[in-house]
Amino acid sequence: ALELTDFKNALEQFQNLVEKMIIQKTKESSGLYTKDDDEIDYEKFYTTTRTLFGPAVKDQNIQAFFRKTMGNLDEKPAWLEIFGCFTGESDSMPSPSKESMILLVSEKQQITHSVVKRKDVIKGIVKVPLLHLTVTASQKGVLTMFSRKSSFSYSFYFHQDTAWINGCDFLPNLKYVAAVTESSVILWDYKSKESTSNGFVIKPMKNCLLCVSTVTMADNLARDTILMGDDKGYVYLLTITSDDFIMKQSKAEKESQFKVLDSESFDIPKRKLHDDWVGKIKYFSALKRFGSCSTDSVNSFVLDDIKRLEDHLPVKEFSVPQGVNAFTYCGKAKVIVTGG
Repeated sequence: ALELTDFKNALEQFQNLVEKMIIQKTKESSGLYTKDDDEIDYEKFYTTTRTLFGPAVKDQNIQAFFRKTMGNLDEKPAWLEIFGCFTGESDSMPSPSKESMILLVSEKQQITHSVVKRKDVIKGIVKVPLLHLTVTASQKGVLTMFSRKSSFSYSFYFHQDTAWINGCDFLPNLKYVAAVTESSVILWDYKSKESTSNGFVIKPMKNCLLCVSTVTMADNLARDTILMGDDKGYVYLLTITSDDFIMKQSKAEKESQFKVLDSESFDIPKRKLHDDWVGKIKYFSALKRFGSCSTDSVNSFVLDDIKRLEDHLPVKEFSVPQGVNAFTYCGKAKVIVTGG
């Protein structure tokens, strides 16, 4: 609320500044303006705008806004153009609502803790709002948990030979971090203080796993379900319970970094939905549906119930030339947006 109030005050001062500029320029054009100490030139406009909004505005946008305002006094630009947000110029477009015109600008906070080393990249980042946590997974095996509430960060390096981590998500009921590699599923108990047994690995997985998403259920049971996509177009459904950690441990690899769970002991339904790599998979609790996408031009995007992975009935899908690389859902607008 305080940030919103401060922004509204800054915006009001900015709009007053623009009005004074227009009045001054109009008087100059008619020969009625006399220069004084309150004259607003570009330097004063730049300094005042920078003071009001700080680093949220860029130099090129300030300069463009000033030129556009001075170049056409009858049609001053919309205030959000100072942030690089440009509105459509069609007169037939309906005027946006008051709510949709609000643009909140907040100060960014940089995390100085180094979670990856040279030649490593972040492959997954997940926010857990209820626990004030953020999880990251790097390609070479660094899993990191950040806590905004208590200002701590904890990293764990998952030692592996050649397999790369391709994605991660959070298991809300079991309180584990799930990550997928080319040949296994990692379950990291970030709460454990033991250095050698703070998680499990489910392996081997036959195909290369590329993405993972938690299926959020409101049953509050000691189990979690995850969706996974691979490089052959398959989507998997894996349910994990707390009993699995006790009953399905492999006797082999006792000295492994993580305790090993045999993938053959799990019932993992799968279905081939795409003819190319599954680039992203996501469960939308509001829709009670999952979405998966691929660069496959025929079966580019699938949106359906997770039951379709087990009963093999037709799925809802559509095609996009050269496929879909990313997608997201907006509950307020009730639309799904895809990017190819």
